[in-house]
Amino acid sequence: MARPATGVVIFRTAFGLVKRLHREGMRWREFIAVLGGAAAVWPLSAHTAADNAGDRIHERQGAGGLTGGRKMKTPRSGARSLALALLLAIGATSICAAKTFVYVSNAQDGNIDAYTMDMSTGTLTPIGKSEASKLVMPMTVSPNKKHLYAVVRSPPPRVLTYDIDPATGALTQKASAPLPDSMPYVSTDRTGRWLFTASYGGDKLAVSPIGENGLVEAEAIQVIPTGRNAHSILADPSNKFVYAALLGANQVLQFTFDSKTGKLTPNDPPAVSPVPGHGPRHMAFSPDDKNLYVLNELSGHVTQYAIDSGKGTLTLVDSISSVPADAGLAWGAPQAPVGAAPTPTASPPKDEKLKVWAADIRITPNGKFLYSTERTTNKIALFTVAPGTGKLAYVANFGTEAQPRGIRIDPSGQYLVASGEKSDRLSVYKIDQNTGKLGEPSRYPVGNGANWVEIVDVQ
Repeated sequence: MARPATGVVIFRTAFGLVKRLHREGMRWREFIAVLGGAAAVWPLSAHTAADNAGDRIHERQGAGGLTGGRKMKTPRSGARSLALALLLAIGATSICAAKTFVYVSNAQDGNIDAYTMDMSTGTLTPIGKSEASKLVMPMTVSPNKKHLYAVVRSPPPRVLTYDIDPATGALTQKASAPLPDSMPYVSTDRTGRWLFTASYGGDKLAVSPIGENGLVEAEAIQVIPTGRNAHSILADPSNKFVYAALLGANQVLQFTFDSKTGKLTPNDPPAVSPVPGHGPRHMAFSPDDKNLYVLNELSGHVTQYAIDSGKGTLTLVDSISSVPADAGLAWGAPQAPVGAAPTPTASPPKDEKLKVWAADIRITPNGKFLYSTERTTNKIALFTVAPGTGKLAYVANFGTEAQPRGIRIDPSGQYLVASGEKSDRLSVYKIDQNTGKLGEPSRYPVGNGANWVEIVDVQ
């Protein structure tokens, strides 16, 4: 005989608990109070919250409140325990209903791979491939998790909007909109009304409107010329400020942002600069929005900036290398844009050192650990983040896929997924919650030119 589905078992368990609660003498209004008290702090201390809620019911007997002054029977401890058990059953149902999907853009194949992730093991199961176009690269997910936006860097440059099926994770293309140039980075503001893109070869930033239906269908409403090689653009968690990394100009631009109009306005000062030669590339905010971490492509350093919460201006705090000295790498130089013909250069001397070529940066949801990738050595660097100050301490490097362009940490902070442009495999690492160290990876087939990774959890 086939076993009943997990959700069915949980429902039957919850129904049985309700019947037992009735026999224990707990009225519905009492039960709701206990349940509400526990849920208020779920999942940190549900048992204590349930007991406290029961105590509050006892304290309010004859004092109006829930019963309008009538004497209320105090729930026995058994009833409170049963109420907690029912809360756990309801929570389990919610957990079972949640699904996690992983998306990887394959630049050379011109499509997007989709997978489901088993959160108990990190195992990926292929969903299928969605067609895009050659040089589909940067992607981002809408704040409501209903849409995936993927940028095509081959002519004509454009952004594609896909619906995410919450049941299966399958993608369905719904819209296409022009972009003012080839864009290596895409993100949205925190409301999901505006799409930001940055152009490395075109030295510009753009803001495009997102319709109420979540689709990008119109051209950009604002195009901002920048210094050399704009490489990324992000809105801060408050949605009041936006920052852009310029690799060639060696700057981080800072803007104020009007979420009603989508307009970016240069802040005062309009930019901050690290030591010459660093080459700001990608950025990550600390979860408390106190710090911005910038990965520099040419030096491999991660630069920490403190954020003025009122003005949105950045102040340099520290800069620490992700590449150990024994790697023997020299600082790099800006490269030609993707799709451009390489500039003819003289052959380098045989004894010339290999160059640093850093790529991506991510921080765990709890803010304890930060990771970055380096493509010459094919490594992922781990840093610990000091509580309070946000200062980084380099810990170790871990081997990964060839030419690791993109990494992503799942929303629970348990797993890190890494792609390599020169690899036909995707790596999934278990993150040690105490040390941040990466376990031995599980590897899965992926398309040609895998570069950008997005992970979304849906109910």
